[in-house]
Parts: sequence; C-alpha cells; structure tokens
Amino acid sequence: MTLQTIKTPGDTSWFVKDRFGMFIHWGLYALPARHEWVKQIEQIPDSIYDKYFKHFDPDLYDPDLWAKAASNAGMKYLVVTSKHHEGFCLWDSALTDYKATNTPYGKDLLQPMINAYRTQNMKVGFYHSLIDWHHPHFIVDNVHSMRNSPDRDKMNEGRDQSKYTEYLHGQVKELLTQFGKIDILWFDFSYPNPENDPYIGKGRTDWKSEELYKIVRDLQPNIILNDRLDLDEGWDIKTPEQFQPREWVKVNGQPVVWEACQTFSGSWGYHRDESFWKSVEQLIQMLIDTVSKGGNLLLNVGPTGRGEFDARALDRLEGMGKWMKQHSRSIYGCTQAPDGFTAPPDCRFTWNPDKKRLYLHVFSWPIGQIHLDNFAGKVEYAQLLNDASEIRMSDIPAHQVVHEGEMHNTLTLNLPVVKPNVTVPVIELFMK
Repeated sequence: MTLQTIKTPGDTSWFVKDRFGMFIHWGLYALPARHEWVKQIEQIPDSIYDKYFKHFDPDLYDPDLWAKAASNAGMKYLVVTSKHHEGFCLWDSALTDYKATNTPYGKDLLQPMINAYRTQNMKVGFYHSLIDWHHPHFIVDNVHSMRNSPDRDKMNEGRDQSKYTEYLHGQVKELLTQFGKIDILWFDFSYPNPENDPYIGKGRTDWKSEELYKIVRDLQPNIILNDRLDLDEGWDIKTPEQFQPREWVKVNGQPVVWEACQTFSGSWGYHRDESFWKSVEQLIQMLIDTVSKGGNLLLNVGPTGRGEFDARALDRLEGMGKWMKQHSRSIYGCTQAPDGFTAPPDCRFTWNPDKKRLYLHVFSWPIGQIHLDNFAGKVEYAQLLNDASEIRMSDIPAHQVVHEGEMHNTLTLNLPVVKPNVTVPVIELFMK
C-alpha cells in the first residue's frame, strides 16, 4: 500500500484558530543544564552520560502549575518531548528500561502532564525523536554523539537499523494508544543523503516512514502530523524552526498550514547559564508577526532538573499573559489580512474573517496619527483594544494630494499622544 492511497489529512480546524501553543523539551539534559544536545555536542559516551539517569529526580514537578502558567499565558495547546535524541523516555514504555520510572524519581511523567493540560482545556501533542543516541541498534552516523569515536566502526558491528525502526514504531503505537486522543504528533527529524547511507544520514528508508505514517493514521486519524518524516506528502503542517518567515509559508506556490517553533533563548532544554533571553516585547511581537502571516507560534519552555519552570520562563509567560488578557481576540481566530490591506511601517495587521475585524498592532508608537492608505470609507469604527476607548478617524479624500502628487484614499487614525500602558498597543477596526 502506497502513501498515495492512504494519505488523509489531520484536523487542523482548531489549530488555525488557537494560534498559540507551548513546546516543552524535558529530559536528562536538564541536569547538565547546558543544551539539550549536550551529549552530542560534547560527544559524551553512555558510560559518562548515565550519571544523569542515575540522578534524575524532579521532586518539585507539579504539572498543574505548568498547565496553569501555559493557560494564563494564553496558550491553547501543548507539545511535549516524549523522547528527545538522547533516547530517554518520559513515560513507562514497555519497550525500554531507559525511562523515567527507572530513575530515582520512579514515576511516569507524561500522564500527569497530559491530565493537567487537559484540565486547562488545552489540546495535547507529543514531540517524538526519530533519532536515538542511546539505542544499541541505532547506527552511529555523522550526527550521532559517538560520530568521532575511534571505535565507531566497532560500535556499529552487529547493529541492525531495522531493529531500531521496529522499536521506533512500537513506541509510537504506545503513545497513540495509551493516552487517549492525541491532537499533534511532532516527529524530529530526518537528515537524508543522496546515497541513502545510514552511516552518513537517515531519511524515509531508515524510519520506514510510509509504514509509520500508516500506523499514525490508523490509530489516530484526525491527528495533526508535522513535516519531518522525509515524506513529500501526508504531513499537515510545515514547521520553520528558530526563524520568522518573511511571508505565509508556501509549498509549490500554495499557502499551507504552518507553525513557527521558537525558544525564549537559544536552547530548547534548560540552560542555566544562557543569558540572551528574548524580552516580553520581542516575544509578543513574534506572536503577532506569526499570526499576521497566517501561522501559529509554538513557544518552548525547558523545565529544570527538579521539575520547575525557572524564573525567566515564568516572567516571560506572565508578561505575555498580561498582554493576551486584553488582546487575545487579535490573535485567536485571526489570520493574514486580505489582499489590499497593507500595514503601515512598524505595524502588523491580523484579520478575523468571521467578525470582519482588522487589528492594527503598533510596534512603534507614532506621534499623533497613523495613516492607512486605501482605507477611506472602509472602516465603521475604531478603538484601542486594551480599554475599548474610541480612536477618532478622518478620511483624506482621493482628490487631495498627500505626497508628491500621489492619491491614497487615506484613512487617518488620531492617536493619544501617550502610548497606552501595554506592551504592544492594538487598534481594533470594525470594517463596513
């Protein structure tokens, strides 16, 4: 059976309205606290890395607090690492001993988290790594933590990649049958090479991606699937990582459902000494910019080794939540503005097609006025979204020369001199 005959779309109807989700990267790498790829970056062998497994004890873990922090920030869904590239599993998988239940903590971490987020009426999803630097049958390749080991060839003797793939498929079956309805499955990642040589890279052949796709669709037909199985078709969302696209993401010239995944800083896992954290203002502008281009934002938190969101993460989440409390209707249910509506400099538009309201997000507060070209006669009413205070408007008629002989049919918004006391002011335009 080919992918062409089994491909079915997941349900993205809720996804394109909710717009804002929480990513969580959590594993043994929280203990070294210097990057989730620390095992690979520092080329740490299992014999050394095992100390983190032996000391993993997140005794302060309270998933209810995590879920409340996410919900209060305005997030509507969760994607959590069931297993990252290091191979450590957060749930009590029957297929491995390398799991949370065998650490000093001794309990499943995944089910309580899912329950907590569902209690906050949030959708839930899993990030599951295709890569595994711990599994004894995963071929040591050029991305592996032991890629430069002098014993690399010896390590690969007797390894059977197909046995790892069977393990991968088996764990996906566990995740999609043991935790109820799962809304998103976020695989990561393929790195194929032209020769299909597993010693160099790995792609659809190594994961048996078409078979894996069929398993996913059979077990959870409506699940949203990302684009990292090295398949040309079958995925539901594109996932640009750590950059903001310049426009709505397109495939073959056609706009697609997409989600930007971003971090507060540079790492995905908890990084104690990382200091270049984005400000609340930057993060809010990033969310707005994403929605203005028809996308979602999946914003990551890396919990500590004791099971907490650190103070920096909580500060950003609280700041975003304060803004979202007053401005979420410019985000939820919104998308890119229709053709012909061009935002002024240092601004972004979002558009709610159901309510026919346009939201002008002002990144840099101007002095006195904002001019909207080609808007004359199109707006019924305008107000600041944070307090519903009126913004007075005036049309500049088409025959009035406004700049070097050009005619713009301009609508002028007359603003208060002092910027509203919010991180990013939003003007709600009720369209005629």
